[in-house]
Amino acid sequence: MRRIQLPLLPQVQVPFSDRARALAQVEELARRGMRAPLVVFGLEGCGKSAWLRQSAEILRELGYDVIYVDLVYRSYLPYTDVESVAGKLREAAASIPGAESAKLALLVVDLARELVRLGKKRVAVLVDEAFQRIGLSKAAVYVKSLLSLIEYPPRSYEHIVAIATTSEGLTRSEIGRHRWADLAPMWNMPREGFIELYEQVNWKEGGYPPASHRRTRGSSQEETPTCSRSSPKRNGPPRNSLEEWSASGSSSTS
Repeated sequence: MRRIQLPLLPQVQVPFSDRARALAQVEELARRGMRAPLVVFGLEGCGKSAWLRQSAEILRELGYDVIYVDLVYRSYLPYTDVESVAGKLREAAASIPGAESAKLALLVVDLARELVRLGKKRVAVLVDEAFQRIGLSKAAVYVKSLLSLIEYPPRSYEHIVAIATTSEGLTRSEIGRHRWADLAPMWNMPREGFIELYEQVNWKEGGYPPASHRRTRGSSQEETPTCSRSSPKRNGPPRNSLEEWSASGSSSTS
């Protein structure tokens, strides 16, 4: 799997770190498909956007036509060879004012539907920070449109993956009440992830390379760090978090 590069500091980019279990769940969704959209709730800065962008890369590698859009920063990724669909997304992202981002959100669903209509068998639609721009009062209706894409496609398909993320929690009860989506929280990465991220930044800024790049002289074994750390036991997020989602099942109940 190709790790995407993420801007962390001015002129400093680091590869996507941690979230191995959450990414494995995306691979599982890609292989078995979805019966309902997945809505991921998490505080700002916990890593939802990075995870969703890395998920787009995974889905592309697994043969999906992917439409990704971040409604806050108006970034997008059209991983498809259908130029008419990619062109419509580029044009809309450039021309629709930020105050009217709801139009862009609706267009993404329409473009995914168009890909299915054109015979694409594996389609993914990923919408980052979905509800802030759409309006919280319309969040449940938007989720229903994602569900309709899965349940009432214009043509038969193999798998559809539909994921939306949001930094607010007010819509959780409304979406869960209708049971139109599976819900999962995302928490900050564990300590091991922060250590990995710190080592990547430290190396790029002229410090020692991360442990995975240190080798003993004349040996292929990793060198033991001078100041060794015992690997802390991970407490992990509570049940029904994104990383426990596939094991605990749907959390769509209110």
